[in-house]
Amino acid sequence: MMLAGLLATDCRRGTNKIAIFEPMRQLVLILFIFALMASCNYEDKKQSSFVQLQSQILNTSCAISGCHQSKTDPSFSQHGLVLEASVAYENLVNQKPKNINALADNLLLVKPSSVDQSLLFHKLQFLEHHQNNYGNMMPLGLPPLYKGQVEFIRQWIEAGAPKDGNPADEKLLSDKTVVEQPFHPLPPPAAGKGLQVTIPEFEVAPNFERELFVYKKIGNTQDIFVNRVEIKMRSNSHHFLMYDFSPQMPGALMPPLNAVRDIRNPNGSNNIMNMLPMAYHTYVAGAQTAYSDYRLPDNVVFVIPANAAYDFNSHYVNKSSVPVKGEVSMNLYTTDYTALTKVARPINFGNQSFNLPPGQRTTVIRTFTFNNPVKVISLTSHTHQLGEKFVIRISGGPRNGEIVYTSTDWHHPEVINYATPIMLNAGQGLTSEITYNNVKSVAVKFGLTSDDEMGIIFGYYIDN
Repeated sequence: MMLAGLLATDCRRGTNKIAIFEPMRQLVLILFIFALMASCNYEDKKQSSFVQLQSQILNTSCAISGCHQSKTDPSFSQHGLVLEASVAYENLVNQKPKNINALADNLLLVKPSSVDQSLLFHKLQFLEHHQNNYGNMMPLGLPPLYKGQVEFIRQWIEAGAPKDGNPADEKLLSDKTVVEQPFHPLPPPAAGKGLQVTIPEFEVAPNFERELFVYKKIGNTQDIFVNRVEIKMRSNSHHFLMYDFSPQMPGALMPPLNAVRDIRNPNGSNNIMNMLPMAYHTYVAGAQTAYSDYRLPDNVVFVIPANAAYDFNSHYVNKSSVPVKGEVSMNLYTTDYTALTKVARPINFGNQSFNLPPGQRTTVIRTFTFNNPVKVISLTSHTHQLGEKFVIRISGGPRNGEIVYTSTDWHHPEVINYATPIMLNAGQGLTSEITYNNVKSVAVKFGLTSDDEMGIIFGYYIDN
């Protein structure tokens, strides 16, 4: 407007004036054009919100080796999500999740304009953020995202999750405020309705796997009958298990009460003496997710004898450069024993003899039989990150070979209660058919760390 006014004034004052101001006019025009070009060039070079999200969050915390970098990551079969820059946007926005609970709640990985319906946003929050179990908080084994990073993602989603444009405030990415985990243990069951067991807060060193056992009494002075097990853990837990000892357990190996027994020394080497009792463990209950609420079928319980003690096992993985905290609370809810009550007995069928060659898929098959007639009422599975598919078949009898269980999520395996129990006679049993995808450059065998592998059928049966 100033330039137009100057030219108009010059025209009114005559030709000579225009000639005098001609060089000035040209200079102003040139400066104006350069300023306009510079402004456009700045806008062109400015990264979109999604590009900033990719480069400053996904690339550093998600699309890393072993997690969401490529289809060859060991965990890919579990989550099916690659967040490498060339495919991340298409794989996130308007895509359905694999998590069963999130799918049932009609969540998408990223639903434009709705963080409440976006699993990505929930997975960045602590357990208390959402009621349903959407799996472990991300990034798994690493410190939570900074407060500013989470808010940047929230703004981007609420603005429609565009691939281009800058709806999120990039200054948030400079906010390094650390968000502390607001872990709240489970409230204990009401008086007369159950008992609580806790593993108090403990520290897991940087870049370390800590797996510990504590042999402790439940606190019951008479037999109790459990029909529900609720477990809650801090983030980064691999599992929590409750074990009994078999009758063959040598007295010399029985651990002392209430002593914390680590199976790894601070330098990462194995503590053999603390590992020896594991050979005599029998499964009772447990969980592989940060929150679990398992209920046995109606009129089915497992029995905890009076004054019983059990071996409690907590396993945490810390991939970060700073210490993290572990903690567990477990509620055992009880019911009355009636004429209709059936007693559940644990299934713990594990295969420790297998070898997984590097760079290929291997299917390992193992059959386990029962010595007496049984009714199988519940099944679940356990592998580590190379486990791609876990199938359980009936072995023997008229249903021989029938598939009764399938899970493709090693970290959140399916837990199935059978409304009609699986009837098996003596000599019949269950066959585990596990497909492992060893993407590593070395062979993998059975072992206790998350870099080793396992293959276990867990569950419950009742005598027929």
